[in-house]
Amino acid sequence: MTDSLAVRNTPVLWINQYLQEKLKPIMDPENTGNPLLVFPFFPTGPSTIETLQTSFPESGVMAVWDRMFRMRRGPFPHIKCEQVLYYFYANGESPQLKMIDIQESVLRYMDRGDETAQEINAWAKNKTFDGMECKFYFHDFKIYHLEEARDIVDFGTARTYAGNKIIIDYDYHQMPDIINSIN
Repeated sequence: MTDSLAVRNTPVLWINQYLQEKLKPIMDPENTGNPLLVFPFFPTGPSTIETLQTSFPESGVMAVWDRMFRMRRGPFPHIKCEQVLYYFYANGESPQLKMIDIQESVLRYMDRGDETAQEINAWAKNKTFDGMECKFYFHDFKIYHLEEARDIVDFGTARTYAGNKIIIDYDYHQMPDIINSIN
């Protein structure tokens, strides 16, 4: 793996891949394999309604994420505590129903504490994407839902969009061979 790949191999990328796989049935409930029925995850953006309107993929849903570092909660220096803020957007037919499905799915997959961590660790074992292997061992997950009046006004102005903010809080440590040691 090149140095640039090592830098890009971050815990949030593995969480994104996991969520993409788990949320796929919302986009393609009949499992048609249609490549247009994807749920893309993008780094931070868009910042205006105009940009949002021109950013939507054909599938009508997308997620934008922003990684947030946090202080360690305990004395063990190798366990990192981070959060990722997700903005989920939907448009097209029944955007509010899509958002309900997305929000409930994220809640059910990601808010089970160490069970979620164990599931993601097992899922990531022997997986690669973009030439990278998972080098992270997850310990715990929890989620928070955010509501802000400004966002409601912005989405209401667009009238064809639905949106939701969710923070996923997680603990992990980085260890090159730990994922492959999981039974």
